[in-house]
Amino acid sequence: MNRTHTVLLTAMLLVTSLATPGAVTGTEEEADLILVGGTIYTLTPDRPEVEAIAIAGDRVVFVGSREDVASHKGEKTTTIDLEGKTAFPGFVDAHAHLDGLGKLLVQVNLHGTTSREDVRKRVREWQAKTPPGTWIEGRGWDQNDWEIKEFPTWKDLNGTEANPVYLRRVDGHAAWVNAEALRLCNITAETPDPFGGRIIRDADGEPTGVLIDEAVDLVFEKIPEPCFEDRVRRVRLAVRECHRNGLTGVHDAGVEKVDFEVLRYLAVREELDFRVYAMLDSDDTTFTVERIRQGPIVDDGGYLTVRALKLYADGALGSRGAALLEPYADERSNKGLFQHTREELLEWTTLALEHGFQVCTHAIGDAGNRLMLDVYEEALAKVSVSDPRLRIEHAQVLAPDDIGRFKRLGVIPSMQPTHATSDMYWAGDRLGPERVKGAYAWRTLIESGCAIVCGSDFPVEGVSPLWGIYAAITRQDHDGWPEGGWQPEQRMTAEEAVRGFTVHTAHAAFSENLKGTLEVGKLADVTVLDRDVMNVAPKEILSTNVVYTIVGGAVVYSAAEEAAGSK
Repeated sequence: MNRTHTVLLTAMLLVTSLATPGAVTGTEEEADLILVGGTIYTLTPDRPEVEAIAIAGDRVVFVGSREDVASHKGEKTTTIDLEGKTAFPGFVDAHAHLDGLGKLLVQVNLHGTTSREDVRKRVREWQAKTPPGTWIEGRGWDQNDWEIKEFPTWKDLNGTEANPVYLRRVDGHAAWVNAEALRLCNITAETPDPFGGRIIRDADGEPTGVLIDEAVDLVFEKIPEPCFEDRVRRVRLAVRECHRNGLTGVHDAGVEKVDFEVLRYLAVREELDFRVYAMLDSDDTTFTVERIRQGPIVDDGGYLTVRALKLYADGALGSRGAALLEPYADERSNKGLFQHTREELLEWTTLALEHGFQVCTHAIGDAGNRLMLDVYEEALAKVSVSDPRLRIEHAQVLAPDDIGRFKRLGVIPSMQPTHATSDMYWAGDRLGPERVKGAYAWRTLIESGCAIVCGSDFPVEGVSPLWGIYAAITRQDHDGWPEGGWQPEQRMTAEEAVRGFTVHTAHAAFSENLKGTLEVGKLADVTVLDRDVMNVAPKEILSTNVVYTIVGGAVVYSAAEEAAGSK
């Protein structure tokens, strides 16, 4: 049975069937699934809230009143009584890394570590179950969260030399390795910094064990590749985690050849019950150029769309790799790193536009953002495209003169609310009191006429879109700090935040006719929560639970089912 024409059998055990023989008459389409009995937000202007929706196959066939939905009930209809809970159009993360999440789930998770000693302890625990000589990988450390906020060194991993150790920083733009990894990769004082990267060195010029941006590849390229089956397993684990968190899809921000092959493998077998809007990664140059020249893959109603290119302008703020117009306030000799030259970025952008591809560029510093706005403006003057929907991913630090250019050029700011609440403790130190005013400037962009597209950048941040909605509304951490919010004038409203994960993500992926709202004819992707996050105290959003995740009319996650299975 095709998944898009059925509801999972397990969900059938959790609901009450209200089917009435003969209820469907005339031209009314019999529904496979009806949701009723709660608050249902359609996010449409004419009818933003309804009592019921009906789904046939993978599409919505009715939105309206509880009374009128009865005409869509038939012998095979399953009805879910929401019991006062709240349904939204399916939440979509506009910037995430699916394989990165899967990888995090099968390696050393360093999120939340409080010191370099804490990291070493976790590595040693992992090492106890790892054969000698095998690479140990981990991700999630952030020196800004430690009492000593300096980069660690290989010496802090002493005692781990039985295995080469490679630990990616939380943002993915730096890596910390042990002495064995430096030895195996022959990284010495004589090793030059690659373009767009930096080897952190001590006073004698010796590598300390921390590598920034492109220098990371000096080690990463030496780590044995996982087999195809392991990659498939990682993506399955990641999709399952997304379902648990109420996500019905992601914009996968950096898909290389092997990632594409895994996604297509699952999609062809109808095993990808999750919508992936893939951005081809420019770092995989040969494959990406070839794939772009073949044209986009757009399957309306399908699960894998390939029509975007991911570029990189600069590095990350936390590792001082974001390109700034003026030096870092806390490192006056450093203005960050550009990942590509202007000419390379223009060539990539032009190639993509000529072949019907959208361009989505990582840009964090004010110099990185200005560079990309300049490149986009030049490319649009060269290539006539009626609706390019160019994107800047992150857009974290903007010079005042550049904010209005987003709207004027039609550039979409794709931003991650939890980045602001993760970085707020130290962003002012990096940027200084004046420049920080242009950081994570959501309200300023909105007032200039832009719609903010929301994501998480997982596994850099947590998977839950609810955390993003909370951060967008409050600009506070989970403990409610700081009181009133960090730079509170930049906060979003609850509706703006929800639209950032629904309506605006659909538009940013050219799929507003299929997703983003609950309307007749659109895909039946729905997220059901146990609270109405549009109308609760912001703190309650953090304790809100996902009840159902529905993709294409199929219940792919049920909290009740998971709870029953864990007993």
